[in-house]
Amino acid sequence: MKRARKGRGFPAAGVPFLLWTAFFVAIPLIYILCMSFMKRAATWGVVAEFSLGSYAKMLSPAYLRVFGESLWLSVLTTGFTLLLGYPFAYFTAQLSPKRRSLALLLVIVPFWTNSLVRIYGWMILLRSQGVVNALLIALGVIDTPLKLLYNFGAVLVGMVYALLPFMILSVYNSISKLDPSLTEAARDLGAGKWRAFWSVTVPMTRAGIMAGCVLVFIPSVGLFFISDLLGGAKTMLLGNLIKNELLTARNWPMGAALSVVMMAATLLVIGLYQKLSGEKSLEGIV
Repeated sequence: MKRARKGRGFPAAGVPFLLWTAFFVAIPLIYILCMSFMKRAATWGVVAEFSLGSYAKMLSPAYLRVFGESLWLSVLTTGFTLLLGYPFAYFTAQLSPKRRSLALLLVIVPFWTNSLVRIYGWMILLRSQGVVNALLIALGVIDTPLKLLYNFGAVLVGMVYALLPFMILSVYNSISKLDPSLTEAARDLGAGKWRAFWSVTVPMTRAGIMAGCVLVFIPSVGLFFISDLLGGAKTMLLGNLIKNELLTARNWPMGAALSVVMMAATLLVIGLYQKLSGEKSLEGIV
C-alpha cells in the first residue's frame, strides 16, 4: 500500500510568522534603505529625490574617524571578552553539575537588571569620589583621584562588562559538548596539559569561540548609551552617530545610510563566521 503523499501547501501555522516578518522586518528595512537614497528636507523629513549624497559624505575624514574608532573599540571588546570569558567557561564546564548551575546562574543574573542601571553602577564606581578611587587612596597607591570616568577606557570597561556573558555562554556551550576522551587520548600519547589544551580543546571549540566573537563584535558597534554615559559623549561611535543624525541633526537620510552600512557590516561578519566555521547558525544561540 502506497503511503499518502504529504500536502505541499503552505501550512497555516506559518502565516503569523510571515506577517510578523513582513510588517516588522521587511517593510522597515526597505523603508530605511529607500530613505538612505533621498535628500534631506530643509526643515523636517526628507525630499523624495534620488541622491547618493549621504553615502558620499561618509568618505569625509570625520565619518571615517568614527568608523575607525568604532572598529577599534569592537576589536578590543571582543579580545578582552574572549580572554576573560574562555577561562571562565572552561573551568565552569569542569565543575560538578550543582556548582556549574550556580556559576551559570551568576552569569545570567545581570540580565535580570536593566542595563542602564548596571552602567550607572559603573559610573558610581569609577567617578572621582567613587569606590575605586577611594580604595586606591586608602591603600596608598595614589594620592589624588584618577580620572577613570568619561574616557575611552571607561567605555571599554562598560562594553566588556555588558557583553561578557554572551562570550561565556557561547564558549561554554561548545566546551560542554566536547568529548573528554579526546583530551585523555592526547594525554595518553604524551601531550602535556597545555599542549593537549591548545592542540585539542581550543581547535574543537573553535565554533563556540567564533560565535562568541560575532555576538560580542556586532552589538559593541551600536551600544551608544554606554558611550554616552561612561564616555561623557566624548567618544563618538557609530551607534552614537546614528542617534545624533536622527534625533539631533534631524538628518534622516544620513542616519538611514549609516544604519544600512551597519547592517551590511553585520551581514558581512555573520557571513565570514559561517564560511570559516562551517556552521549555518550561531552555536549556543540558535
